[in-house]
Amino acid sequence: MGSVKLLLVALFACLILPCYGIVRLPQLVVDGMVLQRDAKVKIWGWADASEKITVNFQHKTYRTVTDESGSWKIALQPMKAGGPYTMEITGNNRITIRDILIGDVWFCSGQSNMVLPMERVKEKYPDEIAKANYPQIRNFFVKTESDVTRQHSDLLPGKWVKADSVTVLGFGAASWFFAKQLYQKYHVPIGIINSSVGGTPIEAWVSSEGLKNIQSYHNRIARFSNTAFMDSVLKKHPEPVEPLNADKGLNEVKPWHDTTYKPHSWHRFWLPGYWADQGVKGLNGVVWFRKEITLPASVQGKASKLYLGRIIDADQTYVNGKQVGNITYQYPPRRYTVPAGLLKPGKNIIVVRITNTSGKGGFVPDKRYYLAIAGDTIDLRGDWQYKVGQVFEPVRMKPEFSAQNEPTGLYNTMVAPAINYTIRGIVWYQGESNSSRASEYGTLLKALIADWRNRWQQGNLPFIYAQLPNFNEVQYSPTESDWAQLRAGQLEALEVPNTGMAVTIDAGEWNDIHPLNKKTVGERLARAAENVAYGDVNVVPSGPIYQSAKIEGNKIEIAFKNTGAGLVAIDGEELSQFAIAGADKKFVWAKAIINGGKVLVWSDKIPAPLYVRYAWADNPDGANLYNKEGLPASPFQTGKLQ
Repeated sequence: MGSVKLLLVALFACLILPCYGIVRLPQLVVDGMVLQRDAKVKIWGWADASEKITVNFQHKTYRTVTDESGSWKIALQPMKAGGPYTMEITGNNRITIRDILIGDVWFCSGQSNMVLPMERVKEKYPDEIAKANYPQIRNFFVKTESDVTRQHSDLLPGKWVKADSVTVLGFGAASWFFAKQLYQKYHVPIGIINSSVGGTPIEAWVSSEGLKNIQSYHNRIARFSNTAFMDSVLKKHPEPVEPLNADKGLNEVKPWHDTTYKPHSWHRFWLPGYWADQGVKGLNGVVWFRKEITLPASVQGKASKLYLGRIIDADQTYVNGKQVGNITYQYPPRRYTVPAGLLKPGKNIIVVRITNTSGKGGFVPDKRYYLAIAGDTIDLRGDWQYKVGQVFEPVRMKPEFSAQNEPTGLYNTMVAPAINYTIRGIVWYQGESNSSRASEYGTLLKALIADWRNRWQQGNLPFIYAQLPNFNEVQYSPTESDWAQLRAGQLEALEVPNTGMAVTIDAGEWNDIHPLNKKTVGERLARAAENVAYGDVNVVPSGPIYQSAKIEGNKIEIAFKNTGAGLVAIDGEELSQFAIAGADKKFVWAKAIINGGKVLVWSDKIPAPLYVRYAWADNPDGANLYNKEGLPASPFQTGKLQ
């Protein structure tokens, strides 16, 4: 009986303890991976301590022995682009990795505009998706995980995905257009590791070592090792959940989306728009919207698509009493399929239930609102009706701590486990979440570049990044701007060697922090990479970049880099969005002309100018200084000139 007990104990131990004797590979080292050409590629993993590991690849054999912790790592000799190939890794077990390509690998990171998938822009680029048959472009999406207490040794489970017309919908849009342009120019496999999380600040992506010289973040990180502090901040304070039955629209005898419901005491609403601007000020809660439309006999039995632009914040949308879609937050476009047979000739009813807890709720202006059916479109803008279903309490408690928004919180989990993977360079698209602290962004971006280069240990890795696009309402007078200040920090980072910046000041949308024009962004990022990473000196890497300025009487003369074939006003009009100031730093709009490859700026109101700004606004509408290659000049401001 004793021996049976011992056997059971041994079996139980095997179940709960990891079996280190079996060779285990990181998530990135798997079927379909792309390895970096012309470099010593690292392959690594884990097994039992002192276990002999053999790697066979491309007619070469590599051997090593695991260290005391069971870790091992080897470096493959540099190889030319090609594939597909097979790799065998042997310890106490054997692993075969198939369909390996050798090409260029780019680590793409940032926040939501780097995450935003092709699915979100599919209606803008239908041909792009239909023709996306590029099995040598492959994407590995890193799943979101955060931790401020320790660095993780591996990523969450993931896989390499080949690009075709179906899978491309899951690729990040900016990184797709970036990869495609490089693939079409250089004809080598392109691997994209997309490690990005929406709404996250730059400091979350930097290691503790990388932030040690920035005192405020260093002090914050020091607290993460304090158990009592972490216990206190990780105690969640749940957000109160409003019971659905408090909503009159769901609680009456007939819900307001029911086709037999007879509306009474509803008010007029002009769609699109926010209810705060149409008579419902200061309300957080549930508001219902309703519209009756009349359709012809030709709709009988036809499926259709309902486009409701963007909605703030969550919606449930009904057509003729049936729910056709719902989205729980504001950013995704509302594109709902209406099943065949649901619409009918004659009267049809569309009802939208919107829930909002902060800011302005409603329908974002300047978006598409229509019904597409039977080859026709029915415009849904105009008169609707609304009625308030529920009012929320004004104070709502939220969690106090989120590791993905804290210093090191994403570096530890979504960067550190990938630094053994040999890459060609880094692409970065982030900044929106730091706009309220814009003045420090240049310091943080330079810290991130230095930190990642130090971690990857591949020298001055090419670092390519997107400058923030235009966003928010247009200001028609010179003004201060957090977004402009942050762009200045991004411009400042070009001082770091082997960096490139894609200027996107013309690729945004005033009403959408997630603009759809990711083709322009991705292709400009690729253009910068062609110059910086691939050494193509014939490629102008960006639009004009401020270089220097000097006072010439009552004018200021500005010189630029990256002027290419010359400076132009892209629309043929007078140069716009230049502002000038004297000693009081009170900026006024200025006149500006292109003169001998430079720009002269002046204003009769400022006889002794000392400062110049260009495109210094959240949304500098009309900024028209470009080079002849069609690339916009970066916004900038000068210091005090002598």
